[in-house]
Amino acid sequence: MAEMTILEAVRRAMREAMEEDDRVFVLGEDVGPRGGVFQATAGLHRQFGPERVLDTPIAESSIVGIAVGAAIAGMRPIAEIQFADFIHPAMNQLMNEAAKLRYRSAGAWSCPLVVRAPYGGVHGGGLYHGQSVEALFSHIPGLRVYAPSTPADAYGMLRLAIRGEDPVVFLEPKRIYASVRGPVPDGPDGIGLAAALRRQGEDVSVVAWGMMLHRALAAAEALATEDIAVEVLDLRSLRPLDEEALLSTVRKTGRLCIVHEDNAMCGYGAELAARVAEKALFHLDAPIRRVAGPEIPGLPYCPALEDDVVPTVDRIIRTLRDLATY
Repeated sequence: MAEMTILEAVRRAMREAMEEDDRVFVLGEDVGPRGGVFQATAGLHRQFGPERVLDTPIAESSIVGIAVGAAIAGMRPIAEIQFADFIHPAMNQLMNEAAKLRYRSAGAWSCPLVVRAPYGGVHGGGLYHGQSVEALFSHIPGLRVYAPSTPADAYGMLRLAIRGEDPVVFLEPKRIYASVRGPVPDGPDGIGLAAALRRQGEDVSVVAWGMMLHRALAAAEALATEDIAVEVLDLRSLRPLDEEALLSTVRKTGRLCIVHEDNAMCGYGAELAARVAEKALFHLDAPIRRVAGPEIPGLPYCPALEDDVVPTVDRIIRTLRDLATY
């Protein structure tokens, strides 16, 4: 296995998919010779040329609309949205076109489309470069929503998304693009969408994805010195949800903490809490807790304020400690 970053794993997945299938192409803002703002597509324009790596105008509705049309016509587009914050002008194309195509045709048509979107807080990102949008898209039947946390998952799940027949919103945790390294397998075989148990524990369960997974793991490691055994579940796929893995860890520990960057109100954690309340209520020994962003319109520009807004390891530790001793 090769050791690489999440960003390198994403780039490798696209390159290999394009080498294997001439129908695969990339489009988005600055994805061509510049290689994208994060360099996710670096080298692809040189290797595959401008017909398969398309620089587009700054018009997200056009980017996704073109991709939907290409998918219907038999191509396999990978549309890059430069920052997840910019995806909202394309909501009509995603919600009313891509997500409904299979349903409206009684299964006769499909929309094999991948929309890549770097998401989550990053120092200096401010209001329009640090949003978490997973709850918005997880709400829409017909869309798949993947949120990998490791290089191996970024590679394998992106390969699966490109091969699939349904539209996928592929969320990439940009703050850990280059800081998290790990082994990546040769080829996508063996990669699935089931939730991954990253750490075993008996006292309390924490569920997370993306960057928050790594902060949850750090909190679990710290609490181990206090003889508190934290189980850490990485959801990986938000839609479809591996509900059985969620319920299984709750039944095991009797305590659940959900961690995500987005604000708590109507966040993805609320859906997880509702599922557990409906199907595993009598296995709970304490109230479900959420560690999430506060009720503010966007991420502060000031790095110090950002550190206070995005859930920290210390906040997760305090919540898990309270739960474990409830």
